[in-house]
Amino acid sequence: MLTLLEDKIETPLGPLWVMCDEHYHLRAVEWDEHSDRMVQLLGLHYGVSGYQRVASANPGGLSDKLRDYFDGDLAVIQTLPTATAGTEFQREVWKTLRSIPCGQIMHYGQLAEQLGRPGAARAVGAANGSNPVSIVVPCHRVIGRNGTMTGYAGGVTRKEWLLRHEGYLLI
Repeated sequence: MLTLLEDKIETPLGPLWVMCDEHYHLRAVEWDEHSDRMVQLLGLHYGVSGYQRVASANPGGLSDKLRDYFDGDLAVIQTLPTATAGTEFQREVWKTLRSIPCGQIMHYGQLAEQLGRPGAARAVGAANGSNPVSIVVPCHRVIGRNGTMTGYAGGVTRKEWLLRHEGYLLI
């Protein structure tokens, strides 16, 4: 059984759950009001009875590092280790998301092309939407082809805030 160490931190955008395994690899980062979605994703990835949650203050220093990100140390999220389940395709999409530089964006079609799967924008969008490690696996850096702020489970307002925070100038 997988043990998930969990903490809930305050951010400028509201409370955020931080969950990692016992090796301090992030398994989930999710906004408090979307904790049902997080539980659903964890159940899909590890089985409903395949994990246990244990409260832990600042596990592996990860909570502090996420606070540092919100305080302006944008590069810190690139240093945070993740370990996710999901399908091979989902993990490939999530890995590619981490390669989008801070302050830049990509649309779903571009991400599909970068993965060598032109025409798979919808599949990329679905994988993006099932990303369990919000912010660190920066799904907020992917927008619609026409520049619309679509597809962020935390909501458009948060997506826009995160992009501005990272230096992307919204029009």
